Amino acid sequence: MATRRGPRFKECRRFGVNVYGHPKALKRVKKDQRQKKMSEYGTQLLEKQKLRAYYNLLERQFVRYYDRARKQEGVTGENMLKLLECRLDNLVYRIGFANSIRQARQMVNHGHILVNGKRCDIPSANVKVGSTVTLKEGSRANEMYKKNFQELKTFDLPYIEKNFDGFEGTLTRLPERSELPLEINETLIVELYSK
Repeated sequence: MATRRGPRFKECRRFGVNVYGHPKALKRVKKDQRQKKMSEYGTQLLEKQKLRAYYNLLERQFVRYYDRARKQEGVTGENMLKLLECRLDNLVYRIGFANSIRQARQMVNHGHILVNGKRCDIPSANVKVGSTVTLKEGSRANEMYKKNFQELKTFDLPYIEKNFDGFEGTLTRLPERSELPLEINETLIVELYSK
């Protein structure tokens, strides 16, 4: 299985946004650093790379999400963000079991996560509305997972309902664009792919 293995903090500094969620990612950013003047294509490409880094996707996977979003009714950019937001690894991160999307992906791969009571070890699995994502019974004793879920309470998002006693979260509805905690201009990405 292929994953992104590039220098993460360097990528965050290039984007100017902490896409990996690590507290020290933007520590070495120079305040008075001059920005290069970018072409229209350059800004579109940067937005695409930023969104790919947020969700830890390779180009081929990303193009598939764009194609699926284009075939749906509604605004293509918003459809793509909704599809990406409903990935299992992302929901594990948003619920608060993991403190980064990479850790969430590893938790899913190692079988710590149940979807509607069944084990699912595919990070890109699409979670449907009304599905419950639960931490496996045996994994609840792990101090790191317990601390992440109960103490950090990373995101309080209106489309995710959490049950702290049962170590679970439910996707109640599809998210609205205004509710997503992303600093992305998705119209630039759509313009890039529609050329």
